[in-house]
Amino acid sequence: MRLTYTLSFIILSLFFLSSCKTSTKPSEGNDIEILDLPDIIEKGELKILTMYSSVDYFKYRGQNMGLQYELSKQFANSLGVNLKVLVANSESELTEKLLKGEADLIAYNLPITKSLKDSLEYCGVEVQTHQVLIQQNIKGKEPIKDVTELIGKEIYVQPGKYYDRLLNLNEELGGGLIIHKIDTDSITLEDLITQVAEGKIEYTVADNSIAQLNKTYYPNLNIKLSISFDQKSSWAINKNTPKLKEAIDNWYQNNNQSPQYKASLKRYFEISKNSYIHSPIQSIEKGIISPYDQYFKVHAQSIDWDWRLLASLAYTESNFNKSVVSWAGAVGLMQLMPRTARAMGIPAGKEMDVNENIKGAVKYIGLTEQSFIQIKDKSERIKFVLASYNAGMGHVFDAMALAEKYEKNKYVWFDNVENYILLKSNREYFSDPVCKYGYFRGIETYNFVRDITARYEIYKQKVPI
Repeated sequence: MRLTYTLSFIILSLFFLSSCKTSTKPSEGNDIEILDLPDIIEKGELKILTMYSSVDYFKYRGQNMGLQYELSKQFANSLGVNLKVLVANSESELTEKLLKGEADLIAYNLPITKSLKDSLEYCGVEVQTHQVLIQQNIKGKEPIKDVTELIGKEIYVQPGKYYDRLLNLNEELGGGLIIHKIDTDSITLEDLITQVAEGKIEYTVADNSIAQLNKTYYPNLNIKLSISFDQKSSWAINKNTPKLKEAIDNWYQNNNQSPQYKASLKRYFEISKNSYIHSPIQSIEKGIISPYDQYFKVHAQSIDWDWRLLASLAYTESNFNKSVVSWAGAVGLMQLMPRTARAMGIPAGKEMDVNENIKGAVKYIGLTEQSFIQIKDKSERIKFVLASYNAGMGHVFDAMALAEKYEKNKYVWFDNVENYILLKSNREYFSDPVCKYGYFRGIETYNFVRDITARYEIYKQKVPI
């Protein structure tokens, strides 16, 4: 009787222990381990898979950004765990890596398909994705409101899904679309959208989320016309993680109206990315650039810069508005990211103080310049420093590596490295093994350096040192 009782106790204990553990452990010859929620919490880390893009995930001025990154971070914080980001280069790679147990969650709008429902569990918010026509709103001209109106019109797209969709649409309409496949590797999707905004071409095509983001840069765009069917998409997890699915679904239901969640959506799809109206400085003829010239003169000396160059940088960053906060959270006259401000020793609460803001920016510039000391010509080195100030050093290093790979001078900015910062929004380039920092909207940095250096030349002519 005592032996029977002891055996029963052991069996019950083993059953209890096995039922408490939720992970699918690797068997012999199988190294896949799928972790459910209790294991993730015990480990203290949530691993997500996503893709580099202007919407989902990217690095900006040394800081992780992107809608999917921010929402994932909010979910990880709700669990009290750290977030680790892994990047895939395609949707098929996302699912492949998840099913191999390399991550816990695909934080990306993955299309919901029957073929994947046997192995994946879709969770969180379900969104509708589709392709849209991008055109200009022109006063006095009616925009195209129906796909039949595209017959006889010229549409410029890159190879791939956008081109394929237009070919199918052309068949559905019985022909008549004039489709230009831009297969040069030096033209990115952002380039095409910019060309539409500037009136250089009339039409291009993009996913609705990318189009919505770009409208925050170019308010004159019209993105209302859908040219494809809606595709449902959402986050995805392994089929064998029911507790994780429940946690994600509950988090979304309880937080999708929270200020933090709404702020993330607003940051990427509503807030203007060109919020500063740059107007001429009326007093420049009197030898005054801004109300803060004395600060520029004092602090520029510590890095051996012309104070007029520092003033040109500040003008581009903030239009000399000491209280401005950018869409990305950069603050003050010199638009320092909060983490950079802290690292440069700016006291908490003093981020917008003009003297502290300029002093912190100059310290950061000095440290950045040391990272490009191999560029012997100081005037040339300054261009790389300006580019890094805008983009973050990592993206500039990537552009230098690409320039070297394609036999351009990696120590010369204009017409050399600047061309490759532009191409960092092209998957073929940012996924190159020589690149370490992924996607970047390089057109902003390209224009940033050119604008500052051109204005500096004007300042040198009109304002005494």
